[in-house]
Amino acid sequence: MIRPLIPEEYDRVMYIWLYANIEAHAFIPADFWRDNFDKTREMLPEAEVWVYEDEEDVCGFIGLTGDYVAGLFVAEEYRGNGFGHALLAHAKSLHRYLQLNVYEQNLRARTFYEREGFSVMERHWDDATRQYELTLNWQL
Repeated sequence: MIRPLIPEEYDRVMYIWLYANIEAHAFIPADFWRDNFDKTREMLPEAEVWVYEDEEDVCGFIGLTGDYVAGLFVAEEYRGNGFGHALLAHAKSLHRYLQLNVYEQNLRARTFYEREGFSVMERHWDDATRQYELTLNWQL
């Protein structure tokens, strides 16, 4: 079931965020994600966040700021069950256009988004992580 995030779930969502980022971005030091943990948690109430709940556990979430996908994460133990696809489909049902950034080296995410109909629009350098990022767009 997809539904809005409630404040009591912030800890679970941030746990998913931290460990998914560390795992998916082995090319970025884990301390980068730990150092940005508090700042990201503070932004949760300002974002539109939808969670995928299965049997009373938050399995993953998508965070949106307007038409921008700030993050899509699924807990490791729930990956491969279509939860990421379902969360993205939900966001697409609410928006006619979506944009996101993905690190060029994150091949798994790039493949996922391209399979979901996103197209690479530009490539740019991220000074904070010292990595190239791709901006991807999807339009209905």
